[in-house]
Amino acid sequence: MDQSTGKRTVTRIGVAVLAIAIIFAGAPELRAQQGGGSDPEHRLPLTWDRWLDHAEIGERMRLMADTWPDFLTLTSLGKSYGGRDLWMMTINNPRTGAERTKAAMFIEANVHGNEIQGGEVCLYTIWYLMENYGRIDEITRLVDERVFYIVPTVNPDGRDYFMHETGSGSRTGHVPVDSDGDGLFDEDGPDDLNGNGMIEQIRKYVPGEGTHRISHDDPRIMETVPSGEMGDWILLGSEGIDNDGDGRVNEDPVGGYDPNRNYGADWQPNYIQGGSMNYPFELPESRATNDFWMSHPNIAGFQSYHNSGGMILRGPGTAWHGTYPREDIRVYDELGETGERILPYYDYLIIWQGLYTVHGGSIDWTSDGLGVVSFSNELWSGGQYFGSPLLREQQQGPDSPISGQKSRFFFDDFVELGDNYVEWAPFDHPEYGEVELGGWKKYFARINPRFMSMELFHRNMAFTLYHADQMPLMSIGEATVENVGGNVFRVRVDIRNERLIPTITVRARQNNVVRPDLLTVDGNVEVIAAGWVPNKFRPGPTDRIDQEELDRIIIRSGHPGRTTRTIEYLVRGSGTMTVTYSAVKGGTVSTTVRLR
Repeated sequence: MDQSTGKRTVTRIGVAVLAIAIIFAGAPELRAQQGGGSDPEHRLPLTWDRWLDHAEIGERMRLMADTWPDFLTLTSLGKSYGGRDLWMMTINNPRTGAERTKAAMFIEANVHGNEIQGGEVCLYTIWYLMENYGRIDEITRLVDERVFYIVPTVNPDGRDYFMHETGSGSRTGHVPVDSDGDGLFDEDGPDDLNGNGMIEQIRKYVPGEGTHRISHDDPRIMETVPSGEMGDWILLGSEGIDNDGDGRVNEDPVGGYDPNRNYGADWQPNYIQGGSMNYPFELPESRATNDFWMSHPNIAGFQSYHNSGGMILRGPGTAWHGTYPREDIRVYDELGETGERILPYYDYLIIWQGLYTVHGGSIDWTSDGLGVVSFSNELWSGGQYFGSPLLREQQQGPDSPISGQKSRFFFDDFVELGDNYVEWAPFDHPEYGEVELGGWKKYFARINPRFMSMELFHRNMAFTLYHADQMPLMSIGEATVENVGGNVFRVRVDIRNERLIPTITVRARQNNVVRPDLLTVDGNVEVIAAGWVPNKFRPGPTDRIDQEELDRIIIRSGHPGRTTRTIEYLVRGSGTMTVTYSAVKGGTVSTTVRLR
């Protein structure tokens, strides 16, 4: 990847000391910072040290909407299969423009039911933007210039199942699926046989006939024996029984599909892409979100928070898609490489190269089908357990207490004080006989430790806000007017995209999925000719525009990022003339000049 040399248009600044009262009813207060470097007083104090279920997410969103009614609007995109609302918060300052006239950032999380922490990142983002409006200049500017659509959980059924039931495997939603092909649906899932509220692993002692042995380093660790040797233990999978009498255990749990394989771009049937369902947008959750996306073409940025791995992922999801156009790669690389600096331990990767092949994923659909610059962050990196260079070096030594599988046990024993592991214990299994049950609790490794939440929330939010800041932002300069004879005038207007992302990506133009930008003229004038000025500081011919309606110029290529272009008109008329540049994903700007 090319090293980015671009810099942010606006530098983050420190917190100013303000002593100003509320500027209008219902708006975030401009609060004076406390002396001695202490935190400012929050309008809505919230804690971030626990995971919320769907009902609690809804309560927190209503509380924030009630606290900042001039900026926040709480709506539901629709219902999940289980009848739960897909809550969405819209953040917009109506005093700086209507929602549809601004570039919008769509932020979602919890597409997979057991990937919960993204929901809290979404809630934290709403809260942080509102608490710091009027206090941090950059936050104020972002809220004034942009619109945010934030959906903390796209899969509320899966979230609640993961949080309130025993197992960790509720990646799916709850539409019934016959996973084992026996004509029954969801009839053989895990069973909490010992009633301790967790689904544990099963091991059985079989002297000299097994595939595993107990590690000499730690009796909790099971090691595969070398080829040609026999161990004393076998592993029998997760806790459960054969509920449907077909000789298999846990083979048809609740759901059984992948919600992030049901979108329209490169959707493939189940025999190619497991979990894709019968057709694109079959699931009520993916259909509801897509209906919203299709009706809001002002969405210019997309972030989908997922679970673990420490990755900033972009498309494409499959190798056969090829590479993105060079101009688009330049944009993604600058965003992604900056993200690597904002997010230590995260790597900027292409989905199919750095993770695995994904057909029918939301990143490809929003990018290819909607023309949106899209990322998916895998939120938790296990490298953060042992962050210093010294400890990372120690992990490489085979005899180190923090190498290999031992690292997790060390972290749990010494940092989380043993909270995440259930020791092996005997159990009389109704089908396997005498076995032992034990293993990690469902949150460990998948979900970050709670005491590390704030940094994870804030850094990921910061990257997404940076992405939102780099969405197209059109501006129009002061026009110059020259009378060239009689009532004929030469009018020049500078039109600029202030940010990195173009109004139309090359990929979007190739797929013809974004309305072209429009450059229009209004007034008592006739446009005789129009063209782009190659260099406004050097005399020379313009690049003439050959279109039938020069008072309504169609710009199919959009406007590149961080670029100023000068349009020149030759017009006949009198009075005033208004020039307007309209970009679906970059906003609408205009200027009015007097012809004289």
